[in-house]
Amino acid sequence: MAGATTLKLRRLWLQVHKWIGLLLAVLIIPISVTGSALVWNEGLDLLLNSERNVAGAPALAPSAYADAARAAIAPNERIASIRMPEGEGAVLVSAARPLAEGERRPVRTNVWLHPQTAAVLDTAGSNDGAVRVLHNLHGSLMVPGAGRQIVGWVGLFMLISCLTGIWLWWPVTGSVRRGFRWKRQPSFNANLHHQMGFWVLIPLAMLSFTGVWISFPQTFGRFEPSPAKAPSGPPRPAQPLAETWLTPDQALAAASRAGGGRLMTVTWPTERSADWSIGFARDGVPAEVKVADGTGQATRQRPAAPETTARTMRRWHDGTGMGFVWQLIIFLGGMIPAALSVTGILMWWRSRQWRRRAARRPVPATAAAE
Repeated sequence: MAGATTLKLRRLWLQVHKWIGLLLAVLIIPISVTGSALVWNEGLDLLLNSERNVAGAPALAPSAYADAARAAIAPNERIASIRMPEGEGAVLVSAARPLAEGERRPVRTNVWLHPQTAAVLDTAGSNDGAVRVLHNLHGSLMVPGAGRQIVGWVGLFMLISCLTGIWLWWPVTGSVRRGFRWKRQPSFNANLHHQMGFWVLIPLAMLSFTGVWISFPQTFGRFEPSPAKAPSGPPRPAQPLAETWLTPDQALAAASRAGGGRLMTVTWPTERSADWSIGFARDGVPAEVKVADGTGQATRQRPAAPETTARTMRRWHDGTGMGFVWQLIIFLGGMIPAALSVTGILMWWRSRQWRRRAARRPVPATAAAE
């Protein structure tokens, strides 16, 4: 009786696993492949935009980079921030334009400058370029509005597929070692599906779960230590000030007196906060100094924002700061599901063809007489 129940459950999970793969393959494949590519997004961006790939460490004051960027942006755009490279590379200046009516997320203009001459290397909108397309495809399938939620539901079904997949991989008879045998099935695609599916199970389940968490921030925000402080929706971005009392060099000098380090970022005062934000790398730890634009006084110094559950989920999902081994696991965890979708479709098609041939096969006369 127990054996019959197990077989019924196995058939049920097989149907669930099969139809998740078949119906969602057209969504799973682009989400998985783009996720793998975005693990190396900075290197990919430099590969696709080789003009931004330069040698040399920053050698000029922040005002020199700001002045060079102003010559490359529109008159109504305002410098928002300067980001220095880690070691050598281009200096990135971001500029914001005034928000249009009803607009919540304006497009910024990014200007890449040579670190030693401030010559303009490239200019592009924050939504331009192949890497941004990959981000939009991975995060929302390029569907306005509900795209992020669609990706979240796909992640949930992928998590269910992982759980049903391990049930189907587990040998019905014999020891667990039997599950690692290559020739469990007569088909190459089936054997490949079984083996790849087992080894990618844990990374794929982690990527699916963290993807669901990222896609539904309001649902999972209640698990943060202070859910009451979580915003009910994305805040309206504050615009950088058109005119400031201090120059970026003066703000940097004031911040350095309060305790400096390797300069990472210079962020302009905004209509919401009249403070400069100067980011340093101090003993390998990011730190930020606030400088009042009106007085030049460094009023507050704090380390980087504390780790939150949402930030941890995102780092696990995209591999930011997690090291090469973790990033490689994430890369394979994205590529292998695409291959599993293909092999799963081939397995389904082959079984469908086999059933068609069996249905057309003539019934022996003796069997018909019985």
